[in-house]
Amino acid sequence: MSNPKYKRVVLKLSGEALAGNEGFGINPTVIKSIAEQVKEVAELGVEIAVVVGGGNIWRGKVGSEMGMDRATADYMGMLATVMNSLALQDSLEQLGIETRVQTSIDMRQVAEPYIRRRAIRHLEKNRVVIFAAGTGNPYFSTDTTAALRAAEIEAEVILMAKNNVDGVYNDDPKINKDAVKYDQLSYLDVLKEGLGVMDSTASSLCMDNDIPLIVFSFTEKGNVKRAVMGEQIGTLVRGKE
Repeated sequence: MSNPKYKRVVLKLSGEALAGNEGFGINPTVIKSIAEQVKEVAELGVEIAVVVGGGNIWRGKVGSEMGMDRATADYMGMLATVMNSLALQDSLEQLGIETRVQTSIDMRQVAEPYIRRRAIRHLEKNRVVIFAAGTGNPYFSTDTTAALRAAEIEAEVILMAKNNVDGVYNDDPKINKDAVKYDQLSYLDVLKEGLGVMDSTASSLCMDNDIPLIVFSFTEKGNVKRAVMGEQIGTLVRGKE
């Protein structure tokens, strides 16, 4: 295939993915590899937006379990996603890719505020847009952010890049060697079987708006491009039955 299957995509990265094997912080080698894969896709003329988690720095759920007010813990997690987004922006710009960070929490000295029409205009100009600070509200995950932003900018697919698994399985493949990998699923399957691909809010939002999801491993270089080109990798979660 010479032409990309998708014209506009949302790439979802977990914060843990940026940490690599260290499990905490930002691994320079990993973030450079991610930036190179994003560049590869952007140079195909594909409009790409990125949503990054913050779990490599702070997880709101952990703070809540420590006795911290849940909203405060979640806001701290949003700030962690901004740090990751700025790091990714810097890596992309070092590779010559024009990038904009838009935040759901107003911090104009750091990044643009999220404005839907402006985000779409950036994408049309072939700039990579990184959505930071989640939805700007506590109690919502960055998975939900990816689903929401994909619906708002009318993305054709969400690419969920994982660093420790190459698709969706019926059990944890690291624990159960007999776990079966799915090639295709529906969001109803995900919700009924509790597969944990995304949280239920994000899955429902994708299902209601008929946004397909591709779950794959980004550790193999070129996989983001393969997903965009329509190659069969990972697991496809369909918007409709």
